[in-house]
Amino acid sequence: MINIDILNKLNAPTKAERLANLAEVLKTTTFPPAVPEYINNHIHTTYSFSPYSPTAAVYAARMEGLCTAGIIDHDSISGAEEFLEAAKMINMPVTIGMECRVSMDGTRLQGRRTNNPDQVGVSYMTIQSVPHDKIATLTEFFRPYQAARHLRNRQMIEKINSLLPGIDLDYDRDVLPLSEASDNGGVTERHLMYALAKKLVAQVGKGEAMVKKLNDMGLTLSAKQEAQMLDTAYPFYEYDLLGILKSAFVPQIFIDATDECPKLPDMVKLCADVDAYLCYAYLGDVGDSVTGDKKAQKFEDDYLDDVFECLKEEGVKAVTYMPTRNTQAQLERLRGLCDQYGMFQISGEDINSPRQSFVIKAMENPMFKNLIDATWKLIEHETK
Repeated sequence: MINIDILNKLNAPTKAERLANLAEVLKTTTFPPAVPEYINNHIHTTYSFSPYSPTAAVYAARMEGLCTAGIIDHDSISGAEEFLEAAKMINMPVTIGMECRVSMDGTRLQGRRTNNPDQVGVSYMTIQSVPHDKIATLTEFFRPYQAARHLRNRQMIEKINSLLPGIDLDYDRDVLPLSEASDNGGVTERHLMYALAKKLVAQVGKGEAMVKKLNDMGLTLSAKQEAQMLDTAYPFYEYDLLGILKSAFVPQIFIDATDECPKLPDMVKLCADVDAYLCYAYLGDVGDSVTGDKKAQKFEDDYLDDVFECLKEEGVKAVTYMPTRNTQAQLERLRGLCDQYGMFQISGEDINSPRQSFVIKAMENPMFKNLIDATWKLIEHETK
């Protein structure tokens, strides 16, 4: 985690302020050596949900020794130009892209769960290595899908208010200011839970009072969660609280996404038109969680062969995955299928919490050299 005072400067309200503050910060910054194995192509920023603006994300990634980094935001690529400008100032090669949810209607995966914990028939995909002159094209394409998501978000806010009397969240007053929606940033369920977290802190405070409030709301806290709620000095207290709230309440207030999810053929055509990589994001079943913080849940492993058949049929030519998340057996099977179907392999592990490291230690394993090589191919592709 970067110095909190520096982070606050790099999270200033406007892009111009953030970049100007970066110029000042760089006058007294000495970066550690860049580690060739440290790449991460899936860093979220405030243009979806994150403690880092695009400027702060580049700085933080470089401070942790990354040799390159990539921006990925939900339903938005509007932070990419700032990300590129900050990277140029730091002299760090980067790659740009975005993440979206895609309707699998009309494919062999229609009505089946793949990599989406909340909804069947909808898959998470990333658009990687976007040529820099195509940023505006993607922004315009996703504008109506963002508008549809705002409508669903408003409906979920109503459900929160019905579920929790006395909360009285307002989407325009309490949620949108926590986002970059005014600059075409995405607004996710995490924003709703962050607004709820802030409302609860304003109502009851932190520490013992918050533990009691959560217990009164019917939540049973783990020892780790209770310790976090008692740590009133932690500067990102509401981030820990939103994690607790997200697990407890998103399943109760979630409304299926429909109009905000483009269909797979449309996404394939879009990425062909802009010359970017459309990637299926492999999640993998969770049993004994490798990272120790994921609940047991079934995703696409039972019919992974069907997933790859679908990708082949529909013209998707790349897969992205997170080595730290999966077991060795899962990774070997996935990589074997990628080779069998000729899928380009890309990696990145999503950053959206201040407690996360930007470093993917798994990249030190020679097994994943192809993922490091792929990163440089992404950078070369989008700047050619």
